Amino acid sequence: MNEPKYTISNAAKLLGISVHTLRKYEREGLILPFKKDSKQRLYSEMDVERVRCIQKTIVEDKINIEGIRRTLALIPCWAIVNCALEDRERCEYFSSHTKPCWMINHKNNFCEGRECRDCEVYQSFGNCSSIKQKLKELLP
Repeated sequence: MNEPKYTISNAAKLLGISVHTLRKYEREGLILPFKKDSKQRLYSEMDVERVRCIQKTIVEDKINIEGIRRTLALIPCWAIVNCALEDRERCEYFSSHTKPCWMINHKNNFCEGRECRDCEVYQSFGNCSSIKQKLKELLP
């Protein structure tokens, strides 16, 4: 499911959107496609499902890209990866609320050197139903 297999043009065709739109979602931090050493982007089934969720949210729920990004920015990643309080205090994301944790340049904290695409935080929010489920698990 998370194996990169679609080129950007094939993923765009599969989704019925433009390559430009996929690149925009990436720039906005909504998706993290796999990148080969040659910089070619590849998308997995999970990436495709994530984009479907984004499209549904935009079209049906009338939430724009900024709204989606800000919602993702509220994810309490520290509760998912269980980092120490001192790591939280050194993390730009902990005090930010404008972009998802996978858009932060992690330095001197628990996530430094970790691949965001493979992180449980990013993986947990791959489609619309998983977002709701993960948030339910995190709430007391």
